[in-house]
Amino acid sequence: MIAYVDCSAGVTVPGLLAALLHLDSVLLPVDQALAAVKLLPVDIHIEEVTFRGILSKRLAFNGPTISAAHAVDVWRKVIESAGLKESVKVAVLSCLTCLSEAQKSLSPGTPSLVTEVSGSQPSTLSLTVRDMAALVGIAAVLNVAHIAQFSASALPLTSGSVQTADGIQSIPAPITLEILRRTRALWMNSSLTGELITPLAAALLATFARFDVPAFVMERVVYGIDASLPEGCAPLRICFGESQTVIPATGADIDWVTVIESHLDTMTGELLGGLMERLLTAGALDVTYTPIQMKKNRPATLLTVICPLKLGEQLSLLLLRETTTLGVRIQQIQRLKAQREQISIETPLGAMLVKVKRLGEQVVSVAPEYEECQRIAKAHALPLADVYEAARAAIRMVYNRE
Repeated sequence: MIAYVDCSAGVTVPGLLAALLHLDSVLLPVDQALAAVKLLPVDIHIEEVTFRGILSKRLAFNGPTISAAHAVDVWRKVIESAGLKESVKVAVLSCLTCLSEAQKSLSPGTPSLVTEVSGSQPSTLSLTVRDMAALVGIAAVLNVAHIAQFSASALPLTSGSVQTADGIQSIPAPITLEILRRTRALWMNSSLTGELITPLAAALLATFARFDVPAFVMERVVYGIDASLPEGCAPLRICFGESQTVIPATGADIDWVTVIESHLDTMTGELLGGLMERLLTAGALDVTYTPIQMKKNRPATLLTVICPLKLGEQLSLLLLRETTTLGVRIQQIQRLKAQREQISIETPLGAMLVKVKRLGEQVVSVAPEYEECQRIAKAHALPLADVYEAARAAIRMVYNRE
């Protein structure tokens, strides 16, 4: 499933969770995740409302400490000790790290704190219980919803200013811009005013979203409203659908894969050889090594792993556990593929499998299969090149092509 977030009216984390709660069977995992985190004694209240003729889910959190704020470092310790599923915990901690790094870039030496109050950005910042609950809830939804691609539209570049502890600051808030500066976020001019993208929402989008418009067949559109915002704020919209699997004009197939990359500079050739075998056995579609030059003039190796979407997390953790790398880069990439099949043709050396490449009904090429040619060469004690030539001659007879 593909999820496309329409950010044109702004994004808050509670509003995003409200829209995601339209999905089936996600409320229970959200409740369980919130119950596993200390400092989140909250109850979720969801109601369906009609806003300007549009049916939306309106999300509110209830609890005595809902507006209490804690430093990001405090929340980090709380999440690390929580009984959350590992993938949910990693997702939440990644967002907190994104906030911390952005804050440190703006104010080196300043504690890692972020305030989520209408996007304002004072020098000492913190996260409220409400927004932290929404972040944990979103991580729980993404863990169970089988969303293969999470994309976001261009962001509204609004204008205005906000009063903070440091005085008047321009909108968008500096920390929001710093977070999104590090991503490939797209911006569009907007006539709207005010802070429409909160820092926590920016961190979440930077961590999980791709800023593009995916090629997909839209099947469902849902709307979510953040109850903490003033009345009249437009709901957040998410479009759900499935990827287009074939381009009709060409007959080519489309699918999505995960690409994992890492720079390795302290592993021997023997270890790299064993790692490739380990990854392929674990389900990787392809593994490649590219020589690169790193800092301090050190030769190193760029590891690239292509795998099915469902194995992205598993193989990334394998690399963290079994190599010397301190981190990996993960992205989801769309592939355009020709169809391929093996067929048997008769040759002077007997029946032989060959590989046929197609685009729809059009045969683009036919080629001998290496493994098949090697088998026949061994069986007949012939040079491999002679077997290849016999296969090519048979292909010319059947298909009138190489």
